[in-house]
Amino acid sequence: MRRLTLFAVTTTKLSALIIAALISLPSWAGSKSLDASTSAALDKAISGEHRSDANKARDTFRKPKETLAFFGLRSDMTVVEIWPGSGWYTEILAPVLKESGTLYAAQYTVNPTYGYQRRYFGAFLTKLGQKPDIYRDVKITALDFPYELNIAPAGSADMVLTFRNAHNWVNPGYGTQAGPLAFETMFDTLKPGGVLGIVDHRWPDPATEDPDADNGYVSEQRIIALAEAAGFTLEARSDMHRNERDDHEHPEGVWTLPPSLALGDQDREQYTAIGESDRMTLKFVKPSK
Repeated sequence: MRRLTLFAVTTTKLSALIIAALISLPSWAGSKSLDASTSAALDKAISGEHRSDANKARDTFRKPKETLAFFGLRSDMTVVEIWPGSGWYTEILAPVLKESGTLYAAQYTVNPTYGYQRRYFGAFLTKLGQKPDIYRDVKITALDFPYELNIAPAGSADMVLTFRNAHNWVNPGYGTQAGPLAFETMFDTLKPGGVLGIVDHRWPDPATEDPDADNGYVSEQRIIALAEAAGFTLEARSDMHRNERDDHEHPEGVWTLPPSLALGDQDREQYTAIGESDRMTLKFVKPSK
């Protein structure tokens, strides 16, 4: 009887340890490791001479290799990058996918809603034109609400990525249906089992977030709700872009912080010390059935 009791106690303790270990697993534990070819291609792209020193300086905050590993990137994938702006991530994705994969850049339309979009689109096209050996095969499409939704052929993409864009889609300035349309479009573009990777400025409490996200922040819960409404399943989340120094309260919203530094030299050292914004990193999957 004593042995049975000891075994029961031991089993109970072991179960508790296993449960504790599972609970303590890092939030990226469900992500796939990079294969050797993709890892080497990422290292080469990230350190490439085609990237400016200013863009490379952002690596410490944006962690491009760790981020793309978390999402499960492979160099033979068909990937859609949504609203790449002036192309910070395109500089990395294009050379990695050039040989064996395909990259769609779903940019703004030729006549977008806001001036910043025109500037970014112009800078993006200039970038691609200056380095045709790197960017020649990038396929440029458009995402604009409510009619320009053909970001890539339906069911063709292994992965859709969007960085610091989803907060725009809950702002009425982009149309009241921008959020649902964006997520439905991304869902339809992915193959069954395909991945949607999102990084965005995180508001910590959905009860107090700005419903229009005018400050650039949006809650994880809100993004998850939009994704799940479109049919996605949340597979994993990561805190690799969490920034505890960001208190989320800034005169010009998230753009007060680097790299925008909207206040110019005013309190520049203070905001530079905070670094880039506190961000969510979410990995969704389109169900196979």
